[in-house]
Amino acid sequence: MTDQKKCVVAFDTSNYTTSIAMCDIDGRVIANLKSPLPVKSGERGLRQSDAVFAHTKNLPELCKRLSGVLDGYEPIAVGVSSTPRRAEGSYMPCFLCGMAAAESFAASRGLRVYETSHQHGHVMAAAYSSGESDRLLSGRFLAFHVSGGTTEALLVTPNEDKSDFDIQLVGETNDINAGQAIDRVGVALELDFPCGRELERLAASFEGKTEKRRVCVSDGCCSLSGVENIAAKMYKDTEDKQAVAAFGFDFICRTLCEMTSQILEKYGDMPVLYAGGVMSNKLMRPSLAKGRDALFSEPEFSADNAAGVALLTRFRAIAEVNR
Repeated sequence: MTDQKKCVVAFDTSNYTTSIAMCDIDGRVIANLKSPLPVKSGERGLRQSDAVFAHTKNLPELCKRLSGVLDGYEPIAVGVSSTPRRAEGSYMPCFLCGMAAAESFAASRGLRVYETSHQHGHVMAAAYSSGESDRLLSGRFLAFHVSGGTTEALLVTPNEDKSDFDIQLVGETNDINAGQAIDRVGVALELDFPCGRELERLAASFEGKTEKRRVCVSDGCCSLSGVENIAAKMYKDTEDKQAVAAFGFDFICRTLCEMTSQILEKYGDMPVLYAGGVMSNKLMRPSLAKGRDALFSEPEFSADNAAGVALLTRFRAIAEVNR
């Protein structure tokens, strides 16, 4: 037992993906296991009851896969995302599945469970995969969490031991989220849900001039609901899926660019980290990075995952030992 390497295991059960991750004591992600939740063709998402059922089915299989990775490692702590965000009233039943799995895993080994938010996990995973986590966690930075469930700009201030960070909301959507907008454009084009990957493929193959519409951003906050109706009308008039897909991504990208510019003007220059499932899209990166100190998560760590939760748990477990 003494020859085994120390590690941390973490669970995340969002409304889109069942995730289990493991990192070693040196902060390297050893496993980032995921299983997407099934969504019926033509639907825009999952009811919470359906998400809970899907997680209940996915977790045993993912735990079996984790068992194979754990050989030669000794877990010292367990992490879990227990809420969507660290804010009063932030709650989704699907996170109870991860809580139950984490508590069961920890109880069988006599370990402590460290809770954090899904949002904190996203930010930490993105910082890790950006390749510049040490620089980011050494000072204040702006983090965008852009997904199907969230479109927020976050002013992130890490604490001294990097075991946690304060998050201040400085920008958000006033209506639907960017991921929802992408999926609604995709559903209008008769694509299977979730639509991001296929919509990106269509947009990447478009060779014409992308139609521009005025984006709606004020004081770092945006409105995105109009893109669905515009895209639906464009498709009805042209039947050009590639052009409509390109328009959808361009509209969302220009919205995020304007949000970034307004927030940096207000709070001053700082690194900008783009995280969340929508940031898996590489078509938007050149525009978002232009003229900024912009960092991006790799797709594996940008979509829902438990890796960030594991990394945060590692910092917190080490901080506990050093107190």
